[in-house]
Amino acid sequence: VILGTGIFGGILGATLFQKMKIPQVVGYILLGLLLGETGFGIIRMSDVQGLRSFNYFALGLIGFLVGGELKGETFRKYGKQFFGMLIGEGVLAFILVGVASGAVVYYVLGNLTFAAASGVVFGAIASATDPASTIQVLWETRSKGELTTALIAIVALDDALAMTLYALGTGTASILTGAGGSISTELLKTFGELGGALALGGVSALVLNQILRIYSSREQKLTLAVGMLLLVIGIASALDLDIILSSMVMGIVLVNIAPRRSKELFSLVQGVSLPIYIVFFVLVGARLTVHALPTWLWLIVGLYVVFRSFGKYIGMTLGAKLTGAAPEVVKYGGLGLGAQGGVAVGLSIMASQHLANIHLHGGMSLGDAVIFGVTTTTLIVQLAGPPLTKLAVYLAGEIGRNITEEDVLASMSIRDVLKKAEGAISMSDNLQVVLKKLSESDLSICPVVDSNGKLQGILSLEDLKDVLFSQSLWPWLLAQDAMRPLDETITVDTSLKDALALLEQLDLHQFPVMDAEGRFAGILDRRYTKRKINEELLRRSSSKKDSPDDDDNPQETTSEAA
Repeated sequence: VILGTGIFGGILGATLFQKMKIPQVVGYILLGLLLGETGFGIIRMSDVQGLRSFNYFALGLIGFLVGGELKGETFRKYGKQFFGMLIGEGVLAFILVGVASGAVVYYVLGNLTFAAASGVVFGAIASATDPASTIQVLWETRSKGELTTALIAIVALDDALAMTLYALGTGTASILTGAGGSISTELLKTFGELGGALALGGVSALVLNQILRIYSSREQKLTLAVGMLLLVIGIASALDLDIILSSMVMGIVLVNIAPRRSKELFSLVQGVSLPIYIVFFVLVGARLTVHALPTWLWLIVGLYVVFRSFGKYIGMTLGAKLTGAAPEVVKYGGLGLGAQGGVAVGLSIMASQHLANIHLHGGMSLGDAVIFGVTTTTLIVQLAGPPLTKLAVYLAGEIGRNITEEDVLASMSIRDVLKKAEGAISMSDNLQVVLKKLSESDLSICPVVDSNGKLQGILSLEDLKDVLFSQSLWPWLLAQDAMRPLDETITVDTSLKDALALLEQLDLHQFPVMDAEGRFAGILDRRYTKRKINEELLRRSSSKKDSPDDDDNPQETTSEAA
């Protein structure tokens, strides 16, 4: 019931928000808030915990598809810029949030040690950026360009940076408050987890690539990819490795060692991902609850949101400028990094366990303060972040530029690619006339029509092979004697996608098309159609800027791709 309600309600909420030019992911999250304990209480926290495996699968799916966007040539071209922006936005958010939250704790407690411990933990978690909602907005708006590329790379790499800073933060907090532990131990554990995730993702990609060499059908490829993804998620979960990073590395390695073979695979996986994304974000919303927080913790929440946003924006801008990034990345890159989600909440849950014995004020431990504060800030920035990401790519002129062949195919009709109604032969023409027309035409078939011009069948050299060497029969045999009757028909109103699928099924490169009255209207040619689609794809992709009003409907587009 929860999954079904999430999908149907999520679509309705997303449609409403799309009409208001607000990213649909916000609609999914708000529905979760309404269904969760903050709203009507239909989805309880125990339900969210019970669906934890589903959330793992969604995170793994997101990581895999994000990895498929990160090609080696992109890193060779922009690697220095990515590193500079990553360090800039992550470290500056860490410092600013750490100082601000530490100052509040010092004001409340007057204890510099506890203030420093609180500051480094809040700062470390603030460095994380949610890849799920950010990537969802970029896919939804069909964005493409240097800013989009930079945002995908940064949110992908931010996971590892946040984990490293978190290890430093929790280790420092434990040492400062006398709760035991050491920075070196925490860092060693973190690097072990990162290394394990890299190894698991890399090996799984190599295995999957070898398996895909054997199986060729689309259904088998999709099944094998999902199966391997589930194995990676399960192993990562069992070994306490990062699920997103493991899946992301699998996608990165696969797209770089087998770019052509994996292209269709990533398209297939993305084509079935929408219902999973919807339920995932609904559950994210249901998990976000606003507690009765003390005033000082509300102050930390406010400063956290302000200084994290400021740190992300300024850090990204400085990093981009110092490394010579494109002007649109320098101007608008910081706007695209506002979202905070699963990674930050996950780190806060870990912190609540590690720091439960460090008491701050009013019976609240540092672990409680972290999880309550981060959950509340996540609620705020998760609603504000996606619209800002959409604004960033809009200002950069990158919305609507990631056009696929499926998008172009869905928008074209048979009339756009129909060849002229030439080369038709009459049923009463003899084979001499038929063979003459076939030899003079660039068509591989001849449509056969009756005296009223209505289409009756087709003739090809394949149909005439039995009489080709019996020239004495040519004047006596008529087209109606040798033609192939049409068991299937295509009209000018038939979907272009369905028509091409029929040609592939019949193993024909050309097929006659009739009008509404059944008269011959022209020839549908697969090669010519492919060329026209590529021309239109090139034209749309090279457009400088598209209005948000021209955004594709992601539900429709994803269904077409599937």
